[in-house]
Amino acid sequence: MKLLTIVFVISLWNFSSAQNRSFEEHKDWEKFYKEKNIYGCFLLYDLNSDKYLVYNKERIDSEYIPASTFKIFNSLAGLECGAVKDENEIIKWDGVHRDIESWNRDHNMRTAFRNSVVWFYQEIARRIGYERMRKYINLTGYGNKDIDGGIDLFWLQGDLRITPVQQIEFLVKLYKDSLPFSKRTMDIVKEIMILEQNENYILRVKTGWGMRLDKQVGWYVGYVETAKPEKNLYFFVNNIDIKKDGDADARELITREILRRLKIID
Repeated sequence: MKLLTIVFVISLWNFSSAQNRSFEEHKDWEKFYKEKNIYGCFLLYDLNSDKYLVYNKERIDSEYIPASTFKIFNSLAGLECGAVKDENEIIKWDGVHRDIESWNRDHNMRTAFRNSVVWFYQEIARRIGYERMRKYINLTGYGNKDIDGGIDLFWLQGDLRITPVQQIEFLVKLYKDSLPFSKRTMDIVKEIMILEQNENYILRVKTGWGMRLDKQVGWYVGYVETAKPEKNLYFFVNNIDIKKDGDADARELITREILRRLKIID
């Protein structure tokens, strides 16, 4: 009875927090999508003002396969359980030639994250194993928490799903060191996520492309830590439908256009 009460209270808290989100809609961002003939949504969370800025609000609570954005979580779990000792440990290439040339060599977590090397993270997931993966997924509350579909496939073509809002919430917890992982683990992952760094801001990013499903989806998720003109954190998710050649490039292009419009990056 006590456990049911706790679960009920947590559920109410989650429902309440979801209902109390403050949204500022930006219909003007539609032009960035229309120019590229793309359908999708953009969600940005401003930490200082505790406010969401959004384009296409109807889409942000819909569930999608996380695809390679799951490499953030997979890195955390792999480091935490010792599947690799650190971000520099080399895993030997299996010799299977793949279409993306940068995948056809040995990798460590740092280079595999940067190049989004699927085989590397499939090996990490196998080393973690189903039981430990399920434990970390449940403790974190990642997406719908469903890892059916194979230990090395569930985030690519299995049953795991996550919403744009949940992506933001996960990134905020990572930044605040409030995930169920050691600080060492979270610090390493935050460091390998860095794409750009200068005196004004640090940009951390992960791409995703769910290409193994009939309806393909693209992700560009991350956050910007600004020093100038003010110190702040901006967490963002760009989620798009991918229907034709070239659509995947729009993930980053649209994100940068919006972040520049908001004067968050140069």
